[in-house]
Amino acid sequence: MSREERNSILVGFAVLTSVAAFLLAAVGVIVSVTDDGGGGGGGGAAASAPVPVALSEFAISPDPIQVPEGNVQLALSNEGSQAHNLQLEDGPVSSDLAAGASETLDLGELEAGSYTVFCAIPGHRDAGMEAQLAVAAAGEAPPEGEAEVIDYDTLDRNMEESIVNFSALNPDFATGVSGNQVLEPAEVEADGTKVFELTAAITEWETEAGRTVEAWTYNGMVPGPWLKLDVGDKVKVRLTNDLPMGTDIHWHGLDTPFEQDGVSPLTQPLVQKGESYTYAFTASHQAVAMYHPHHHGEIQLPNGMFGAITVGSLGNELPLPTGRTIGGVALPDTMPISQELPMVLNDSGVIGLSLNGKSFPSTDAYAGNVGDWIAVHYYNEGNQIHPMHQHQFNQLVIAKDGNPLDQPYWVDTLNVAPGERYTVLFQLTDPGAWVWHCHILTHAERESGVFGMLTAWIVGTPGEDFDIGGTGSAE
Repeated sequence: MSREERNSILVGFAVLTSVAAFLLAAVGVIVSVTDDGGGGGGGGAAASAPVPVALSEFAISPDPIQVPEGNVQLALSNEGSQAHNLQLEDGPVSSDLAAGASETLDLGELEAGSYTVFCAIPGHRDAGMEAQLAVAAAGEAPPEGEAEVIDYDTLDRNMEESIVNFSALNPDFATGVSGNQVLEPAEVEADGTKVFELTAAITEWETEAGRTVEAWTYNGMVPGPWLKLDVGDKVKVRLTNDLPMGTDIHWHGLDTPFEQDGVSPLTQPLVQKGESYTYAFTASHQAVAMYHPHHHGEIQLPNGMFGAITVGSLGNELPLPTGRTIGGVALPDTMPISQELPMVLNDSGVIGLSLNGKSFPSTDAYAGNVGDWIAVHYYNEGNQIHPMHQHQFNQLVIAKDGNPLDQPYWVDTLNVAPGERYTVLFQLTDPGAWVWHCHILTHAERESGVFGMLTAWIVGTPGEDFDIGGTGSAE
């Protein structure tokens, strides 16, 4: 067959394809015009056009959302930087929408009336993501709604009252049990191996006074117990699984043999519910590390299953920058550490926006005296970055992910991303109640006042009192 004959055949095929496509399109138009839902097919009332609804940090717009009765559909768009969803109270819920994503949520047939919709991601409703859905009766125009009137006096009062409810000032808002308790070995074997016991279970956990959640825990606490090890320690960890699903433990930031890495089924069998499993490794080097599930970590970890591990001690394996001048600040030749603290950040799961498993006003307060040097290990177990800010006390960053920095640096606000660890030092220099919080302000404040990721240092001078209310005057 010649080239001309082949080309002629191809041209003819292309013409036939185009004609067929045209005829199919024409049939489609006829069907779409003539199929009006009557006659032989039946079917329910046609849905109204989806009503646009914007989600952001932390708001739902418009509020109220005005729709006619019948089949209600909402065209959701996430205009924020975090994942959001939308749920009708006791009704359908959308997918979790990433930033920039959109989805149409079908709420089904709704009669005229007022309904509540909200973001069902933990902590977001509390932060202000709740709105009214105003459904108008057939033949009636949706209500105009009233222009929002901001009651600044109420906002002032809410903020003042919420702050004085801080558990450090008002014991009615304390919750009792705290996480991060140091775990002592259950036994020490003849060769010096330290044996620790962890039980994974769903446990009632009070994130703040009056709010109890079904947390996923190690040894009944959030965060889980703190494993403080020495370099060279031989370690066994017996895990008992009382969860409704399988689990494992990954030793994030530790060097372990492959078979101890805690990633089922690659390195070990899944620890099924009701079973136990023992990990064994040597803490071979200094570390600021953490342990958490790898199996369905998206469920187990943000809901509470997380614990801190430190290997070695400050001033020895993790050196302190004594006697150095950093950023123009001359550091003393000795820096005795009065307190070493894990600070675990969370923003998701049933725990929600929290510091060390607690939300304001029930966050743990920290107390010290003027002159004390404090070491804090930040851990982020959440899904967002958290810029952690100390009032009054600049933070000297000395290690990243447990690795000592050759050039420590000063910050007053430190970004901590998911999975990261930072070690900081600071000195308590002035008496008072000094706030310590995430500087994404909607993680710590809302219309009803302070909540979530805020706590404080209560700093005193031995033998002296201070007035938390300050000494200034308003005129």
